Amino acid sequence: MDALSPPPYRQLSRQGQASHSGSELPRYTRRNTLAHPVVPREPSQHIFSLSDGRATPWLVLKISNSAKSTKSLPIFHEKENINATLELHAEKGDSSIQSVTALVRGRVITGPRSDETVTFLTILHPIWARSADTPRTPSPSEGANGTKLFGNCIWSFSIPLPKTVAVGKSGAQFRLPETFSERYLAASVQYDLTIHVSRGKFRTDSQIRTPFGFVPSSKPEPPSIFRQLAYQQSMPVPGPSTDPQGWKTLPTCRAKGTTLQNCPVDVRCTLSLAMPLCYTRGSVIPCCLTLSSEDAQALDMIIASDSINVNLLRKVGYTSAPGIEKKRVAHQDFSREFEKANWWPSASIQSDHFNRHLEGEIRLAKDLKPTSLMDHFSISYSVVLRSFNISTLKSANSEILVSEPVDIVVAYARGPRPIAYSPPSYDSHSRENDHDY
Repeated sequence: MDALSPPPYRQLSRQGQASHSGSELPRYTRRNTLAHPVVPREPSQHIFSLSDGRATPWLVLKISNSAKSTKSLPIFHEKENINATLELHAEKGDSSIQSVTALVRGRVITGPRSDETVTFLTILHPIWARSADTPRTPSPSEGANGTKLFGNCIWSFSIPLPKTVAVGKSGAQFRLPETFSERYLAASVQYDLTIHVSRGKFRTDSQIRTPFGFVPSSKPEPPSIFRQLAYQQSMPVPGPSTDPQGWKTLPTCRAKGTTLQNCPVDVRCTLSLAMPLCYTRGSVIPCCLTLSSEDAQALDMIIASDSINVNLLRKVGYTSAPGIEKKRVAHQDFSREFEKANWWPSASIQSDHFNRHLEGEIRLAKDLKPTSLMDHFSISYSVVLRSFNISTLKSANSEILVSEPVDIVVAYARGPRPIAYSPPSYDSHSRENDHDY
């Protein structure tokens, strides 16, 4: 196969087909990143209220957050505080109110029983209490500074979210995971904010409770300098032969099968992944693949049939009842394959009769959940190469030939952002397969 230029749908031009050799890399030029400054989005404000049959609400909670719309849940990113304003109208004074508190919780829920919920985050923020010895949130309202609430009372408060929390008897530290919930999984990660108005005996307490989304700010280390230069200059990404420090080449594996004429076929597969093995969702995983065989016709069939199965595999694992001794509880693993890699002939290594050199990438959806670990709950990823299974080349099965763990994160590394060369996929869910391993 000839080393052809990339498909015409590439977003960037490869005019001149520049060499990948280190001595011929384009000169680094700094771009004026201030030419189009990023304008921060105004925070959204979510409003929740209680009226209890009154003409106007007597308790109103206003939350400033990073959600794009008030139609969705409030969203907070790592390093952001929960900034809110609480308004309470105590008509003619309400002597029954004993305290007003804000409670932030983060929980891993794996089932309906109480022992299937682990609370990993608890923040109790006092707002007001009848006792003067109890901490209070300062208020400009005169009616909020006595031993009884009176009239319109307003408090503004800010609750910082920690980066890590200690969980379990060992006190092991874990980073806060992103909010997680999927229809077909019993496990979920949930956060909520509750305003609790406590009253005296024989009186019903009141509360406003809202779930919210949390987004961590994990990011990868920068890629190799050669790849940064390629992104900076909108040039092709240099492969493993040019940039060996920028790639991890996995052990060569073999895909075996037979043709329709029952002739044995043995294809050697060498997959390389761009380093570091940590990728930002919404970007891509650059890949390189070499297929080698003494049967050139089999290689041509594999290339022509688009049967190269390199996928991102996600595994969600958890114990169903962490409150019980873990050794007695089955660990649940649910795996799911995401987008296949797109491939094109390598522009830097010439294919020959017995070898096919390909470049490719796996596009990562913007809503992929990042890699996370919270005590008994985990989300992990790996890139897998499965054996070929096409009508003209029978393989034993679609077994995994090679697998490499990778991390998916939320933020981008410092420096130029990765460039996607393959076309976006508009049916990402159509190729997802659910497997229980």
